[in-house]
Amino acid sequence: MHFVDAKGILTGNGGHLGMNIYRGCSHGCIYCDSRSRCYQFKHPFEDVEVKQNAPELLESALRSKRKKKMIGTGSMSDPYMHCEEELQLTRKCLEIILQYGFGVAIQTKSDRILRDIDLLDDINRSAKCVVQMTLTTWDDDLCRILEPNVCITKRRLEVLKEMQNRGISTVVWLTPILPFINDTEENIMSILNECIKVGVKGIINFGMGLTLREGDREYYFAALDRHFPGMKERYIKSYGNAYELPSPRAKELEELFQKTCKANDILSRPEDCFKFMNELPEKYSQMSIFDL
Repeated sequence: MHFVDAKGILTGNGGHLGMNIYRGCSHGCIYCDSRSRCYQFKHPFEDVEVKQNAPELLESALRSKRKKKMIGTGSMSDPYMHCEEELQLTRKCLEIILQYGFGVAIQTKSDRILRDIDLLDDINRSAKCVVQMTLTTWDDDLCRILEPNVCITKRRLEVLKEMQNRGISTVVWLTPILPFINDTEENIMSILNECIKVGVKGIINFGMGLTLREGDREYYFAALDRHFPGMKERYIKSYGNAYELPSPRAKELEELFQKTCKANDILSRPEDCFKFMNELPEKYSQMSIFDL
């Protein structure tokens, strides 16, 4: 990893704000879109860029904002990758979010988030907290191939259960679903059934498939060659150089997904999930007279 002094930490001017403390990731997921060249990384993806002044930038930004909002983090780089154990920048930023009365919607694949469950609990009591987990693969051995440097799906579900026990809302990202690899009814239903047991608020899926761009595609195909001999050729024959790679079973799996979510009162449209995550209750969204 390497350290930089960033010029800013928050993005967005609408109903919510975004924040990424790190650039790059050490989780090694073979399908990661953040590797794509369009994001203009000037360093190797695994050489994580650390915005070492993130807490100072965040405090300065929140101090000047009159209206409380939700702050999203984890969309580009996981806030709980390995270096967070030592650096604790995510924790420091959560402390500042709590101090200034903002909400947070945090996305991760790591059980390291449990270290900060006390802070997330406090944020949820004073404003709002939503914890998001990506779940793609039920089979442990396959999960370790696809997402090699992070805890398996079953452990992530335990994390979600701990959050639910605290009254912290949870949302699952059921994406991507890899054609010919984890695009089975057994895989999808195994994950959905556990989400029902946990009581997740919503599940985000952008269609049962995968997207590949320059940079991401090469890394993914190299992983296919290592772990699934002949699979790269099958992809090329089926999809060529396409950006969107829907599963051949996409329609039936999507119908199964929507039917299951509807039957269990789980939000299943991405726009509904994002609306829930981005909305801060009115009683928290405006500063009180004591803050003026």
